[in-house]
Amino acid sequence: MAGHHRAHRAGHRAEVRSSGATAAGGLGPSAPATGQAALASSPLVPRLQRFGTTIFSEMTALAVEHDALNLGQGFPDEDPPAAVVAAAHQALDAGHHQYAPGPGIPELRVAIARHQQAWYGLTFDPDTEVTVTFGATEAVAATLLAVCEAGDEVLVLEPTYDAYTAVIAMAGASEVRVPLTPPWPGAEGDRDAWRLDLDRLAAAITPRTRLLLLNSPHNPTGVVLSAEELDEIARLCVDHDLLAVTDEVYEHLVYDGEHLPLATRPGMAERTVTISSAGKTFSCTGWKIGWACAPPALTAAVRTTKQFLSFAGGTPLQHAVVTALGLPTAALSAVGELHRARRDLLADGLVAAGIPTTRAAGTYFVTADVAAIGWDDGAAFCRWAPAALGVAAVPVSAFVADPAPVASLVRFAFCKPDPVLAEGVRRLGATRHWSSR
Repeated sequence: MAGHHRAHRAGHRAEVRSSGATAAGGLGPSAPATGQAALASSPLVPRLQRFGTTIFSEMTALAVEHDALNLGQGFPDEDPPAAVVAAAHQALDAGHHQYAPGPGIPELRVAIARHQQAWYGLTFDPDTEVTVTFGATEAVAATLLAVCEAGDEVLVLEPTYDAYTAVIAMAGASEVRVPLTPPWPGAEGDRDAWRLDLDRLAAAITPRTRLLLLNSPHNPTGVVLSAEELDEIARLCVDHDLLAVTDEVYEHLVYDGEHLPLATRPGMAERTVTISSAGKTFSCTGWKIGWACAPPALTAAVRTTKQFLSFAGGTPLQHAVVTALGLPTAALSAVGELHRARRDLLADGLVAAGIPTTRAAGTYFVTADVAAIGWDDGAAFCRWAPAALGVAAVPVSAFVADPAPVASLVRFAFCKPDPVLAEGVRRLGATRHWSSR
C-alpha cells in the first residue's frame, strides 16, 4: 500500500525528537579513559559519552531490514496542507534563498505572536519577545545553554525525551528526573492514565534548582497537564524563583482535556520560555521551523546563544509557515480530530489483540503493556516484532533511567494513515499465536 511504502522510506530518517536513554539500548556509559587512551577510544568529552547509538537507530534499522510498518518513529506519513506547500514553492520562486534575520523573518514572528494571542490570550511583542529557531529542539538548546551552568539543576518529567538530557549535559547542568506514575498494571483493555505526583515534584526542588523543563502534551505518555496541575507547578516555580521552559510542540494534538500553556498561569509570564514548532501540527517535521516566546530579558538571552548555533535557517520555509499559522482555526482543530480517530483506531486494535493500552490525552503516541501477551521485556518485544510481525515500535524503557517500573511498556505512534494503522493492528493481532520464548 502507498502509505506503507512511504512509512518504509521515512524509516531511513532519524527520529529527531525521540527519547533514547541508553539503558534500553544496552549502550550505557563506560568509565572515561584518560590521556592517549582517551583519544584512542573516543575524543568525546566524558559528560557526553553516554549519548551513543540509541534504541531508535536499532529499531529503524530493523524496520528497514524487514520492511516493517514503522509505528515507532514520531513522524507523520502525509504531506503538509496544500496551501502551505504552495507557499513554500512561492517563496522559493520569489527568491527567498539567503539568510533570514537571526530572530526570524518579521512576518513569521508576527504570525507566531498572533497565534499565541488568538489561542491562549498571551501577548508577545514580535520584535523583542519572539524568536524563530531551527526546530523546537534548538529552542530548548539555546535556552538551556543561555541560562544554565555547572552546578545548576534542571527538573524534567520522566519518561524523558533524550534531547533534554543531552542539552542539559552540554550546558554542564545536572538533570533531576521526576517520574510520572505509570498506568495501573494488570487490567485488560483500556488502561488508567499516567499521573504526575505533585508532591514528588515539590520534593525534587533544591537550592540548586535553576529551572523546570516541562513537556505537555507529554511524549511518550500522552499526558496533558490540567489547569489545577499547572497552577500548582506555577506556585512551586514562583515560590522557589525558578525559570520554566515549556515544550508545547503537540499543542494542537489534544484529544481529552485542553492544552494550557504554563505561561498563562499566575506569575509565570515573566519567567517562562514557551516553545513550539510547525512540524507536528502541519506534518512538516523535516522543515525544522520552531520558535520561542519569552519576555524581553529571556528572549535576549535565547538569541545570544541561538545566533552561534544555527544563526538562521529555512528562509523559504519560514515564509510558508506564515501561511500555515494563518489557516482558519477550524483547520487546526481538524488536525486534532483526525488524530483522535487514529488514536482510537490503534488503541481499539491493540485492546482487541489482548494488549492493555493507555489512550493518550495528547501527542502522537499510545503506550501499551505487552506483558499481557507474554513479554515482560518490552525492548525484547520491539527487537522481535519487526521480523516476526512486520511492525516496529519503541520500548518506553528507552525514555527512563531505571527501566524496571516500565519494562513491559511499548510506545506505538498513530500519526499514520488509517490503512497503515489497520494493517499494523492486523499484524499485531498475530501476537496471540506467538510465544515470547
